[in-house]
Amino acid sequence: MNNEGVKNISATPINAPVYPMAEVYFKNREYLNIIYETDRAALEAVVPEPLKVKSNQIKFEVINMPDSTGLGSYKEAGHVIPVEYNGEEGEFYLSMYVDNQAAIASGREVAAFPKKAGKPNLYTDNDTLVGTLDYNSLRVAQATMAYKYYKMSDKAALDEITMPQFMLKSVRDYDGSLIRCELTRSQITDIELVEAYRGPARLQLFEHVMAPLADFPVKKIVDANHIIAHLSLGQPRPVYDYLKS
Repeated sequence: MNNEGVKNISATPINAPVYPMAEVYFKNREYLNIIYETDRAALEAVVPEPLKVKSNQIKFEVINMPDSTGLGSYKEAGHVIPVEYNGEEGEFYLSMYVDNQAAIASGREVAAFPKKAGKPNLYTDNDTLVGTLDYNSLRVAQATMAYKYYKMSDKAALDEITMPQFMLKSVRDYDGSLIRCELTRSQITDIELVEAYRGPARLQLFEHVMAPLADFPVKKIVDANHIIAHLSLGQPRPVYDYLKS
C-alpha cells in the first residue's frame, strides 16, 4: 500500500476499519428525554469553563437508532447538562454509554462525543415507554414514561433536539502530554420530525463507580418527552482552545 492509500484509510485495522468515512444519516432516531432537578454544585463540578451552568437541571436521555448509515442499529444513554456559552444556550454532553463499537470509536475519534461501552435499551412495555442502562451486569439507570400521553408541539420537539451541543475533545501524545484540548460545538440542522409526545415519568439511578450517573440525584422531574425523527448530526468545530487560553 502506497502513501496515498494509507492516508485514505478511514480507521484501523487497515483491512477492516472499525468505522467507515461515511456521513451518518439516522432514520427513525428515537429519544426518551427525562429532564430533572439535581444538585447544582454537582453540575458545576463537571462542566468545564468557559461553559456556564444555567440551573440545577440535567437531562437523562436514551436514544434508539434502528437505521444508521454505516453503523447499523444501536442504542445509547447518558447525561446532558444545559449550559450557556458566550450568551448562547446549549447542552454539554457529559456521558454517553453505547452498545456499538463503531459508534464509540467514530464518536470519540472524529466528533468528540464522550462515549464508552454500556448496555442501554429503549422499548415499550404495554402502556409504558421504558429506558434502561446497564453497565456490564449491573443496572445503573431505569426510566419509565407514560406512552404517548400528550402531543408535543413540533416547535418544542425540534427545540429539544436541535440545541447546540458542546463537547470536550482531548487528545494526548505518545508520552501522555496534551496535544489537543478543545471545546467543540455542533448542532443538528438536517432534521425531519416524525412524532413527539410528553408524559409523566419516573427515573431511578443506581450507584456505580464506573458509571456514576447517581452522582446527580433525582430531586424533581421537570419534563419528559418521547421524540422520533430522521436526521443527520452536525459537523463539530472547535470554539475554545484550552492550550492557548
